[in-house]
Amino acid sequence: MSGENNLKVLNALDVAKTQWYHFTAIVVAGMGFFTDAYDLFSISLVTKLLGRIYYTKPNALKPGTLPPNVSAAVNGVAFCGTLTGQLFFGWLGDKMGRKKVYGITLMLMVLCSIASGLSFGHEPKSVMATLCFFRFWLGFGIGGDYPLSATIMSEYSNKKTRGAFIAAVFAMQGFGNLTGGIIALIVSAAFKAGYPAPAYMDNAPASLVPQADYVWRIILMFGAVPAILTYYWRMKMPETARYTALVANNAKKAAADMSKVLQMEITEDQVKAPTKPTQFGLFSKKFLKRHGLHLLGTTTCWFLLDIAFYSNNLFQKDIFTAVGWLPPSKTMSALQEVYMVARAQTLISLCGTVPGYWFTVAFIDRMGRFAIQLMGFAFMTAFLFGLAIPYHHWTTPGNHIGFIVMYAFTFFFANFGPNATTFVVPAEIFPARLRSTCHGISSAAGKAGAIIGAFGFLYLAQNQDASKTDAGYPPGIGVRNALMILGGICALGFFATFLVPEANGISLEEMSGENKDDADEAAYQASLDNRTVPV
Repeated sequence: MSGENNLKVLNALDVAKTQWYHFTAIVVAGMGFFTDAYDLFSISLVTKLLGRIYYTKPNALKPGTLPPNVSAAVNGVAFCGTLTGQLFFGWLGDKMGRKKVYGITLMLMVLCSIASGLSFGHEPKSVMATLCFFRFWLGFGIGGDYPLSATIMSEYSNKKTRGAFIAAVFAMQGFGNLTGGIIALIVSAAFKAGYPAPAYMDNAPASLVPQADYVWRIILMFGAVPAILTYYWRMKMPETARYTALVANNAKKAAADMSKVLQMEITEDQVKAPTKPTQFGLFSKKFLKRHGLHLLGTTTCWFLLDIAFYSNNLFQKDIFTAVGWLPPSKTMSALQEVYMVARAQTLISLCGTVPGYWFTVAFIDRMGRFAIQLMGFAFMTAFLFGLAIPYHHWTTPGNHIGFIVMYAFTFFFANFGPNATTFVVPAEIFPARLRSTCHGISSAAGKAGAIIGAFGFLYLAQNQDASKTDAGYPPGIGVRNALMILGGICALGFFATFLVPEANGISLEEMSGENKDDADEAAYQASLDNRTVPV
């Protein structure tokens, strides 16, 4: 006999009406993602300033830039930490429970955000090495937030609005990205107004006011603020009832946890351990048969998406300069450049990034995950090719606005598309005892793509003519060809989407085959086949 009937009380979670507790969970978990996005993307706002401060030669009129290897390290080291954190905390979340390790990730983010801004050293290499060290551990804490937040939100939610709730947590990334730009605008404007460059340096583009070193530090340290504000509430969240009932087999605690979430009395007798709990492991033949293709699909889609998404996000400033929307560095003072870069990225975030996230929240439980992901990859491919093929047309003076509009649409359809769905789906389709681990593996594959984007795009997008490259950058294939490659990667993501099943409107236990006996295996596999490509 299947153990499914012993856990009918979990159906109460699937059919529960949306309550205030759900919105509290979205905010508390979402503020972690707000901090994640702020910390990961704020570095791109200050890399040019770092180059000016630490790599401008004395009395030089030409501003200094970060050497290629230093720039790649500063931009990419947090992703290395994030990948490691996703794997480690994903596994730990299944072993110890979601709540027990949830606060650790947040405190790590707080401490390392502050430490990043306090990076020290007697010479540029020392400062950059210290900054990279703390940003690695910052990324390690950020990585833990991915599997834990997604899993907690999926296990709290009802099946009717589960997609919207998980997507809403992830959508807080958009606000974090936007806030990073706004904080950079405020700080750079304040220092630029309060500490003007000396008159004799007005025409010296490499000029720096002495207080410029404070600017990048304040911008990075601000990432600790939202995390601190939500730490108490994160610690007050109960463990998810599904973990307690299906993994820990603690009926008393599961009843108490469900009572808090559902705001109704649940007795211990109503929450019994399954008679035959699922025992197969991650590396077992049974897991490979049930979920091997699903894990391949979630990892591949996230990997391909993040190559394109993070390449575009981290190097917006270089693309904007290449097409002439931002003036060359040599024509601006250091703080003016920070201001201009922040203004450009804030505009893109406001017009493309943030709306895309919330379109997903609005439509994911109507259209389904599969359709949104397929649509997003298709439009990203179309817009990237639309930018790359007539690239010389877009770089002609007077055509920059058209380029920016199309570029903003790539961010809109990334977020109203695979950037959101790749986060949602792994939290829904795997068994409770492996859910956090599998989400960690999927998101780590994404960060492997982000690392390729951070390190690879930096070199690929360089000018093809070695005589025109800056500060020792090797010749690359140019921005146009780099955009072509990213378009091709998105096309591959379109086809990889067909490996991922649809989870819309289906309970977590039904979707994952939780507690199915061997006799149920054939019917379960048939149901999965029917849900792979929805009609």
